[in-house]
Amino acid sequence: MANFTGKWKLQKSENFEDFLKGIDVGMLKRQAAKMVSSEHHIVQDGDKMSVNVIATGQKGKQQEYTVGGSFTEQEVTGDSAEVSTEWDGDKIKEVHKAADFTYVLVRELQDENTMVLHLDSPKGTKAKRIYKKM
Repeated sequence: MANFTGKWKLQKSENFEDFLKGIDVGMLKRQAAKMVSSEHHIVQDGDKMSVNVIATGQKGKQQEYTVGGSFTEQEVTGDSAEVSTEWDGDKIKEVHKAADFTYVLVRELQDENTMVLHLDSPKGTKAKRIYKKM
């Protein structure tokens, strides 16, 4: 089982703006999201996850969940989504279901210092958010 514990800082995004278009985020919010630098402060105890997302210029969020369970969060669109989680090998797969869209996020450790969030929109647009350990 992978251990995601650590403080992670966003280093690079690939195709993120197109992903946001794929979940119908408006142009102004897309432009703002592109400029945001974020950190994920993660504490993992087995299947229990505590993820504190800190984003410059935006409201952060705190996620507390057990992999295999679900939680509710507010998406960048402003919509509320039910998020179901499960292990997929050493990766954590999250399925985000809002009223108007569903997308998949897969969190994986590429190596001990690199965490990648793979995003897949309902329109098939794929993006990556690459984080480095601080």
